[in-house]
Amino acid sequence: MAYADQQMSGNRVVALVIVAIIHILLGYALITGLAYEAVTQVVERVTTVDIEEPPPPEPEDEPPPPPEPDTAPPPPVAPPPPISIAPAPPPIRTQPTIPPPAPPVLRVPPPAPPAPPPPPPPRVQPKNPEPRNNPGSWVTTSDYRSSWINREYTGTASFTVRVGTNGRAESCSITGGSAPQELKDATCNLIERRARFRPATDGNGDEVSGTYSSTVRWEIPN
Repeated sequence: MAYADQQMSGNRVVALVIVAIIHILLGYALITGLAYEAVTQVVERVTTVDIEEPPPPEPEDEPPPPPEPDTAPPPPVAPPPPISIAPAPPPIRTQPTIPPPAPPVLRVPPPAPPAPPPPPPPRVQPKNPEPRNNPGSWVTTSDYRSSWINREYTGTASFTVRVGTNGRAESCSITGGSAPQELKDATCNLIERRARFRPATDGNGDEVSGTYSSTVRWEIPN
């Protein structure tokens, strides 16, 4: 570095000297009247000075890196075993909690009215109608018609008579039997005309309407 600085200082001194000479020559040329062209050529030759700059210093070599200590290679490391990750279980759907139903409101029914007192026992025993004349006289063999005898009509006829308070049959209905229908119809007609009854009575002994039931057997006379 010092040598380069010294060389540059010497070049500068030389340049200054040359410049001074040029000025002197210019002044002289002006005085003496030399041709301007000669002066310019001299000036171009003199002023054109190639100043070579010294090359930059080479970079110093970096010291080599320190040698690495001799170390044994690390032992081989086995890869970790694969970890089996089970899939997450599906979410459990829970049913919404349903509150229990409200207990039913127990409505206590009003107390039942007291039962009416039982009716007083009857003063007399009620009775159904009773025949006042002989029931055998209601239908007799003389009531057979010749056509029924020729057809040999026989059998039974069951009936029910409704008896009024006057003791007479108000109505008659056949309830069964094996006799032909003509004999059954004749049975009710004869009883309604001939039957007489004692009327039925209630618990007070008053006469009331009632019913009387029986059966008539039709047989061909000898």
